Amino acid sequence: MAEPAPHLLVVDDDREIRDLLARFLEKHGFRVTTARDGRDLRRAIPNGHYALVVLDLMLPGEDGLSLLRWLREERGRLPVVMLTAMGEETDRIVGLELGADDYVPKPFNPRELLARIRAVLRRTDGAAPEPAEPGATFRFAGWTLETARRRLLDPSGTEVALTGGEFDLLRILAERAGRVLTRDMLMDLLHGRSTGPFDRAIDVAVSRLRRKIEDDGKSPALIKTVRGGGYVLAAPVERA
Repeated sequence: MAEPAPHLLVVDDDREIRDLLARFLEKHGFRVTTARDGRDLRRAIPNGHYALVVLDLMLPGEDGLSLLRWLREERGRLPVVMLTAMGEETDRIVGLELGADDYVPKPFNPRELLARIRAVLRRTDGAAPEPAEPGATFRFAGWTLETARRRLLDPSGTEVALTGGEFDLLRILAERAGRVLTRDMLMDLLHGRSTGPFDRAIDVAVSRLRRKIEDDGKSPALIKTVRGGGYVLAAPVERA
């Protein structure tokens, strides 16, 4: 029996954009529900099993950042791709800090949004699942990263909640422990794209991850910043 098509919720106050995206995404194999504002979103969430939400930042009434906070409280790791206007870097950074999985600046090409959605679903297992394969386990400084189960255990054995993007960032660093990875390299490995001149998405993601695994985020011992270079996982890593 065929797997059901992933169900997306598109939230945008522009009816033309909602209708265009619904037709385009349905043409590419998704089921789509649309919402025009926060009230519609809050009504829709309990009534559907969504694989991902496409959420506009600028909405009438309750804005996208407020709704993102609500989604994180109510639906935990439900993937969210935010739509932002070109000049809204500050709000975009705040959105990533709150746990958005990716963003697409307006105006955008629907094919770019489609590519980002598919990439996020691959990272978060929101699409039809593939058969599980045994994955590597990485151990460093008492921490255990289990790639098969996509979970991180602290030195006491307690699971630490990570977003899909945070997990993949830590996995990439662990796989290349001791190697300096530039922002462009990390962005390409995570999202399949290069950073822009004002793109701080990687810095934000590293900052969020540090808050979860470092004793002192201001003086990190595990994920170190290399001035003019990028980031490196400095702890010795054992792979099992």
